[in-house]
Amino acid sequence: MSKFNIDSTLVVIPARGGSKRIPSKNIKEIFGQPMLYWPLMELRNIFRKDNVLISTDSEMIKYYVERKGINVPFMRPENLSDDFTGTAEVVEHALKWYEANVKKVDYVLTVYPTAVLLREEDIRTAMVLLSEDEACDLVMSATNFPFPIQRAVFENDYGYAEMFEPSNYSTRSQDLIEAKHDAGQFYLSRSKSVRKGALLTNSNVKLQLLHRNNVVDIDTIEDFEIAEQRLRIHKKEHFDIYWQF
Repeated sequence: MSKFNIDSTLVVIPARGGSKRIPSKNIKEIFGQPMLYWPLMELRNIFRKDNVLISTDSEMIKYYVERKGINVPFMRPENLSDDFTGTAEVVEHALKWYEANVKKVDYVLTVYPTAVLLREEDIRTAMVLLSEDEACDLVMSATNFPFPIQRAVFENDYGYAEMFEPSNYSTRSQDLIEAKHDAGQFYLSRSKSVRKGALLTNSNVKLQLLHRNNVVDIDTIEDFEIAEQRLRIHKKEHFDIYWQF
C-alpha cells in the first residue's frame, strides 16, 4: 500500500462566474461568508495555498480569492466557460497549466465552490481509499438516495403515474440494492487518470460516502436556504472574516 502524498496534490476549484438561477452564486454570502470561502477554510487544514488553483473566468471571484492570499495566475479561457463545458475539461486544463508552470503532481482533488459542508475528515478518508487500491482511478463523494430508486415513478404522456421499473412493484425495500448518487462535493483522482480523461463511465471509481445531512446541491434559492440552515447547525459560530489561507 502506497502512502498518499499531500504535497504532490493539486486542488482545483472550478468557479465560473456565470450562474442563471442564483446570480454570482459562488461568492453569494451564506452564513456570514461568501460561499466559496467555506470549502477554502476547510481545505487550508490540509493543503498549502500553493497547491490550490482556482479556475475562474470572473474578475470578481479572482478578487475574493486573492484577498484571502490565494493567487489566481490565469483566467479560464472563454471556450471553457460556457454552460456546456464539463468539469473534467476544466480540471484537465488546470492540471496542464499547473504541471507546465509549477510542478508535476500525482493527485488532483477537485472541489466545487458550493461544497459549503465539506469536511476535512471526508477528504482524508478519500486519500486512504485511493492509496489502498492501485487499480482505483478516482474517489467520488457520494450519498445514498433516501428512497429506493427502483420504485421511482414518472408522469406519462397522459398525465398518469407510471413506474420506471414495474417489475419491482412488489419487491420489499430491503431486497433492493441501495442506490447512491454523486454528492457534488469533491473528486480525488490520480493525475494520470485526469490526463487520460477518466470519468465515472470509463474508470474504476470508489465512493466516499457522506451523511445526507452534509450534502446539499445548491442550484435554487430553496437549496441555498437549506444549505444556510445546515451551516448554522454544523458551524456554531461565525469564522473571523479576516482569516487567511
